[in-house]
Amino acid sequence: MRVSRSQAEQNRQTVIDVASRLFRERGFDGIGVKDLMEGAGLTQGAFYKQFASKDDLVAQASRRALESCANRWSAAVAASPEDPLGALIDFYLSTGHREERMDGCPVVALGSDAARQGIEVKASFEAGIRDYLEMLGPWVGEAGGDAPSGKAMAILSTMIGAVVLARAVNDEELSKQFLQAAAKSVMGSSAGAAQKGQLR
Repeated sequence: MRVSRSQAEQNRQTVIDVASRLFRERGFDGIGVKDLMEGAGLTQGAFYKQFASKDDLVAQASRRALESCANRWSAAVAASPEDPLGALIDFYLSTGHREERMDGCPVVALGSDAARQGIEVKASFEAGIRDYLEMLGPWVGEAGGDAPSGKAMAILSTMIGAVVLARAVNDEELSKQFLQAAAKSVMGSSAGAAQKGQLR
């Protein structure tokens, strides 16, 4: 049975959504086209009607994952607009986010994988990272400009690195200490920000 154009586009978006989550859980090379399509409830044959290659899907799924995470940043800040950086830290440097393998930050889950990918995948990551920096700028008290601020870059690097390390160890206490130390460092480096010593 022939699939309508609108249904085909809906199927394509479903595959991108599913891939954005499964790639974060298993890595770009940890899952093949067949399993991705099964995860989306579609046949493998439909893949090649929707995407030029797996690399094409990787780039689009990466973009979707980064957009999703940026939306979660915005939602966290909207819930506590009087302290946007504190709200972001409470979300990002939490044990809950650490455990979100499928829905957490794609830079944490896939950053080292992205470094080995082609220019399109790297372009997706670069665009998402630039969005993160643009969001962070005003929250750390720096005026917007053409280039990302050093403070925003240092804070983003600290947050991402802390979650990577927190996920990489077995020791639960050590894992929490990475998150707490990063939260303390970020809040301490942010001009005018109140110190926050505890994680949610």
